[in-house]
Amino acid sequence: MFFNSFHFAIFLPIVFILYWFVGHKSKINQNYILILASYYFYSCWDWRFLFLLVFSTLLDYVSAMKIEQSKTPAERKMWLWLCVSINIGFLGVFKYYNFFATSFAELLNGFGWHTSPLLLQVILPVGISFYTFHGLSYIIDIYYGRIKSEKNFVDYSLFVSYFPLLVAGPIERATHLLPQVKRRRKFNFNKAKEGVYQIVWGLVKKVVIADSCANYANAIFDHYQSMNSLSLLLGAVYFAFQIYGDFSGYSDIALGTSKLFGIDLLKNFNYPYFSRDIAEFWRKWHISLTTWFRDYLYIPLGGSKGSKWMKIRNTFIIFLVSGFWHGASWTFIAWGLINALYFLPLLLLNRNRKNLDAFALGFNWESIRTIFNILVTFALTCLAWVFFRARTITDAFGYLKRLFQNRVFAEQYFPIERYNYELIALVVIFVIVEWNHRSKVEPISGRFSWLKLSLCLAAIVALGVFSDYKEFIYFQF
Repeated sequence: MFFNSFHFAIFLPIVFILYWFVGHKSKINQNYILILASYYFYSCWDWRFLFLLVFSTLLDYVSAMKIEQSKTPAERKMWLWLCVSINIGFLGVFKYYNFFATSFAELLNGFGWHTSPLLLQVILPVGISFYTFHGLSYIIDIYYGRIKSEKNFVDYSLFVSYFPLLVAGPIERATHLLPQVKRRRKFNFNKAKEGVYQIVWGLVKKVVIADSCANYANAIFDHYQSMNSLSLLLGAVYFAFQIYGDFSGYSDIALGTSKLFGIDLLKNFNYPYFSRDIAEFWRKWHISLTTWFRDYLYIPLGGSKGSKWMKIRNTFIIFLVSGFWHGASWTFIAWGLINALYFLPLLLLNRNRKNLDAFALGFNWESIRTIFNILVTFALTCLAWVFFRARTITDAFGYLKRLFQNRVFAEQYFPIERYNYELIALVVIFVIVEWNHRSKVEPISGRFSWLKLSLCLAAIVALGVFSDYKEFIYFQF
């Protein structure tokens, strides 16, 4: 079930009505309704993988209590590593087994030992990376005594399976979500209205921006050998806005949907393309994942403490793991490596914590430098996105080689039988709107909100009806 589908447009009001008119008298009723809705939501993808979700929930629930009840440090550690190993094992089998098997076979073939790997013919369970990380953060927090284990299985099940965040995040923490799950929610009209605005703006990002950019980006990346430098440059930019509109749009819909039920989720994007350096970009892009890796991998490895070599090592580990988390492909690993190389000069010069403040532009040299830094950061990000989007490393290098060597900057007619003009105008308008409202969650609320809401809905209907690109990119992760 997609957030941008008619199925969800019917599903959400039904759950909303049941939640507030049937389950409003008690927290237990509210949680049961949300759990049933969440399991139905997940089963719409493939009901056969519900057992994985339920098993993961049971594993973490029992392991947490066993850790808390352990009488010795060795016993606590045993339960921790048993739980982590099983969770990572399931994730590894479904997501990474074929990659490692194929890569190992190719390595052997390179030495003249020809072999055919035994591959799993099974689809990747949707959302497995996200709900696995939900559970891992909970287990690790229990182990270090940051929180107490949850004894109510219904409450914990909802924490893991809550449908707005189930298949593509944000990656929630037990310290943030469980306290909200454990109390009865009261209807708040203003919060619900904020949720509606955020849902609509998320749909604008997805249907109007991401899907429109996807049509052009797909045409350019799929035929890059015949594209000139201008088209290849635009293709990288279009994909940058496609993945931003797609994923931040999903996050907005998830956060807005959750507000309808009186539950706040973690913010996942904070206008990352207005960042002044790569470090600031990663503080604003997929915030729930980057902070997860920071707290549960980077800091335990030593973080920014210790020698220069340790800082460099930890930085490369965090970015390479982040790339590999996104997919079992060398292109994602290369994408992580490129971002680590971008980040390295800032780390060595102790400038990675420089741009922490908000900023405003004026008619002065500082503003010119700020704009220049934003453009350079965006350009570097777009180059890295080429590896994220390309099917293979060879395609990524071929794309970049032709981009820099072709040197023809003429307008091209694309295989989708369109020129660039309309999309360029649409993207420019979107950037202006986001820039003018970057201090807000979404640009719809405030003055003339009903007019802005009507315009957004009209754009969604006008472009969504003819969109051929429905899926969200991060469902594959």
